[in-house]
Amino acid sequence: MVAKRKEEEQEEAPPLPLHPKVTGRGIKPDVKYGNLLVSKFINCMTWEGKKTVAARSFYEAMDIVAEKTGADPIEVFTTAVNNVRPVVEVKSRRVGGATYQVPVEVTKKRAQSLAIRWIVQIARSKKGRPMAKKLADEIIAAYKKEGDAIKKREDTHKMAEANKAFAHFAW
Repeated sequence: MVAKRKEEEQEEAPPLPLHPKVTGRGIKPDVKYGNLLVSKFINCMTWEGKKTVAARSFYEAMDIVAEKTGADPIEVFTTAVNNVRPVVEVKSRRVGGATYQVPVEVTKKRAQSLAIRWIVQIARSKKGRPMAKKLADEIIAAYKKEGDAIKKREDTHKMAEANKAFAHFAW
């Protein structure tokens, strides 16, 4: 009797998938604002393992943003990142010996990571001032839909628009 119940219980369990879905390791919110996006941004800013230096620069930049705009710095930051997010990008596809730039839609996760990467790269590329000031200026510019990060997004969209004829190669 007991053996039958154990067999029935084992049959009811659904089979495990062959390739389980990867969910990621998870990321903890940052200490000061308790925001996941801020934590991701600080992680992307981190250079040579010096996360505390990156965090200090980011928090100084948020103080500068609060001074200059008079608004909540986290709202300004999230709006800036959302303004920089691309909707489409081009990917290279090799078809019959020719390489085509094929426009494809960008997933939400990739769009966010691209926006963060572009803001950090542009802030780093400007020389002669502390990182906090460069970052604050770029965040404010992105908030106002101006600046080099927005230009990068627009260039990406223009390239996708120009190569719209090759959209049928997307698979």
